[in-house]
Amino acid sequence: MGQKPTLHLLYSCPFCWKVRGLIEYLKMDVELVPVNGLKIKKAVSFAGDWGKVPVFTDENGEHHVDSTPLLKLIDTNYNGGKLSAISSTERNDKWMEWADTKVSKATVPILYGSLISAFRTTTRISKIEKFGFISKRLYAWAGFPIMWGIIAKKRVKKDGRTPKKLWHDLLTEFTDEHQGKDFFGGDGPNLVDFSVFGYMRSVSPFPQFSLLEDHLSGMAWYNRMMAKSQE
Repeated sequence: MGQKPTLHLLYSCPFCWKVRGLIEYLKMDVELVPVNGLKIKKAVSFAGDWGKVPVFTDENGEHHVDSTPLLKLIDTNYNGGKLSAISSTERNDKWMEWADTKVSKATVPILYGSLISAFRTTTRISKIEKFGFISKRLYAWAGFPIMWGIIAKKRVKKDGRTPKKLWHDLLTEFTDEHQGKDFFGGDGPNLVDFSVFGYMRSVSPFPQFSLLEDHLSGMAWYNRMMAKSQE
């Protein structure tokens, strides 16, 4: 008998939420293993040179990385590929790439786009992630100026839209593609739904999530995805 599968993750990581959402939906018995946000490479060194989360270890002890390939692997190996079979391969691949290039980049500006929001985010992360006593305070107080000044500021300048406007535009583009159905996958979600859901869900623990709540079609879809995950 093989070992229990594990998912090494950060609770605030959008890529981890993509995979975790699918695992929850499929009711898989997977152990969630939180890692120290300041020691990620060391924590997942068993998986080779990848050095990031999520890392999924299957029942045979094989390690798998990278969130989008992980979605496809889990659907194939534990769900008979049913979600991948919803909609055409061409449509799915196009929108999976859209989510990974557009929505993924929108998470940084909304969480770190201003000095205040960056401070709120790093403080919240220091409370929900697995940190030591000293590293928790170090991350909360030293992390926010780095994230705001070096990373988020550059991304916001490149786009020009406010974080709220960017998210609303993306949610409109995404929900319009549902073509009147409840999900991108039609009457039920497919892998594209779980990809976008993961990115959006990663914002939900933070106060900035309120900026998304007045996008009616986006929140209606998000709530349907939450309900599916909890059935």
